[in-house]
Amino acid sequence: MLSKIFPSRYKLLAAFISIFLVFSFILRVCFLIWSITQTNNSFFVLIGTFIVGFLFDIGTVSFFALPYILYLILVPKKLYGSLFDKIITYFGYGLGITIFLFSFFAEITFWLEFERRFNFIAVDYLIYTFEVVKNINESYPIPLLLSAILIVLFIIIYITKRKNIFKITFKNGTTFKDKLLPTVVVISIALVFGLFVKNINAEQFNNRYNNEIAKTGIYSFFAAFRSNELSYTEFYKTIDDSLAFNIVKQKIKAPNSLFLEPDKKEIYRTLTHADSINNPELKPNVIFICIESLSAEYLNSLGGNLNITPTLDSLSNKSLFFTNLYATGTRTVRGMEAITLSIPPTPGRSIVKRDKNQGLFTIGEIFKQKGYTSSFFYGGDGYFDNMNNYFGGNGFNIVDRGRGFLLDSNVNTKRTNINDDEVTFENAWGVCDEDIYSKVLKEADAAFLNEEPFFNFIMTTSNHRPFTYPEGKIDIPSGTGRDGGIKYTDYAINNFLKQAKTKPWFSNTVFVIMADHCASSAGRWNLNIDKYRIPAMIFNLENQSPQKIEKLSSQIDMFPTLFALLNWDYTSNLFGLDIMKMTKKDERAFIGNYRNLGLLKDRQLMVLSDQKVVNYFEWETDNDNLIPKDVDSKMLEETIAFYQVADYLYRNNGLKLKN
Repeated sequence: MLSKIFPSRYKLLAAFISIFLVFSFILRVCFLIWSITQTNNSFFVLIGTFIVGFLFDIGTVSFFALPYILYLILVPKKLYGSLFDKIITYFGYGLGITIFLFSFFAEITFWLEFERRFNFIAVDYLIYTFEVVKNINESYPIPLLLSAILIVLFIIIYITKRKNIFKITFKNGTTFKDKLLPTVVVISIALVFGLFVKNINAEQFNNRYNNEIAKTGIYSFFAAFRSNELSYTEFYKTIDDSLAFNIVKQKIKAPNSLFLEPDKKEIYRTLTHADSINNPELKPNVIFICIESLSAEYLNSLGGNLNITPTLDSLSNKSLFFTNLYATGTRTVRGMEAITLSIPPTPGRSIVKRDKNQGLFTIGEIFKQKGYTSSFFYGGDGYFDNMNNYFGGNGFNIVDRGRGFLLDSNVNTKRTNINDDEVTFENAWGVCDEDIYSKVLKEADAAFLNEEPFFNFIMTTSNHRPFTYPEGKIDIPSGTGRDGGIKYTDYAINNFLKQAKTKPWFSNTVFVIMADHCASSAGRWNLNIDKYRIPAMIFNLENQSPQKIEKLSSQIDMFPTLFALLNWDYTSNLFGLDIMKMTKKDERAFIGNYRNLGLLKDRQLMVLSDQKVVNYFEWETDNDNLIPKDVDSKMLEETIAFYQVADYLYRNNGLKLKN
């Protein structure tokens, strides 16, 4: 078909397009095979998946063909085969094929990690080249893979030459008139896709995997690059702002709360818990361990059977253990947003990575109200994902493995480096968990000597690909997979607590342990509920008996619950509730990804998607299946209210500290 459209002068361009289409088809087949148990494999759906994919491949390759097609029509016949023509042609062909091959390899690694085509995560990763390249190098045999790419490139060029495609391209009598048809075809396709076709148009199926397989990675990447943030009011269903605030205030109010300015579009309120006689305020040190990528399913105490978390399983019997708590998102920065701001997820990027993310009312402000010093500990360079500027810009001291990246000039905070002599093991994402805990112990000792109550926020890194850690610590070899990463993470927590128990500050220190998100959010649905369930516990709290709390709750509720347990009176701008005081009607969880925003209540899931799409499901917990239902208008209104108010507050500085 291509040969009929393209005359002799366009022979190489036809080969270039054909190669892209063939490799893209092969990649699509590979993704289908890897995800065969998750896809809808009915005949017509699979055929539709590949047809949609082929159309997006055509649109994608048209953008790459555009510069060369313009070159071909502009270069006169007398220059065919000249040195200039050969240099341009060989260089463009080689570069284009190299980009294709590299992108296909990158897509494979991305799919293995996220089971999705390129999205905004891939765009973000471009900013943090050091960590990403080092992680890929530690996770995959890069020299071998690069060699394979070069070999395939050489083979393609060799076959192209053997078939005389270069010769035909350089020696022909194609006239300007002959060149008009292919030029018009390529330009027309590129214009249609550039102006009218969006990446979301590939999502023609109910199954998420079919939608992802139908996409083209390069096209998805540039679509994500253009729309890294989504305007809630433009893309999602809305209600009147005043109504939205009224609904949210009704849902978050409590007998012990009082809104400061109830007529304004804000949620600032005072919360009263203390009773000087029966329930005095407690002011223990607080150490929060945020565990990288730990799904509930990996803990025996939450239904797993892998026997790789003995420490956490043991602690679950000695703690307030929240067995039905859900992360708000699928990335570390989304977890940090939920934990520190206690806010439902807003569409697009996490607030941690956005503008206007400093001087906010975070949990650090509440600790500050109580006289605490707050510190953020990270084993890598906190420049990654903008963590240092976010935490530093919101009152936290920074302790990280910095490599010289400076904080924003408007961030006035103390930054402490993890020195070389404090490191026993390090990979792409930072020092091992044992090393970060050793640094925490040193800083806690110093704070204790200065008689300063402290709040330490620790972000672990060892449970992250490439899953490498010090040898000889556990019975799973380093770098062999996630099970080893989890078991080492658990081992490091055990070692940390053993050392902490020898410290004079231990008896007056509460340990809060919770994951940032699950190991994977991939599933058949855009929001697979069970993929958001995470472990959470509060350990070593004075006068608090161990207890399992089975109430449906959210990551945003953890610190409001802790503040209530400590009997603190404070001013709040947080959405979270006290889980211990929740009634059945209060129970809910917010779960989302960068485009889909969900509210889960009593096995009913309402999902808001861009293009103002709404879906309502009943959750079958036994098989994690979602059954579509007619939309419940009352729950829809509540779902819209929470997400609309969260977005409104961010965009109108309602998350900022009050003067």
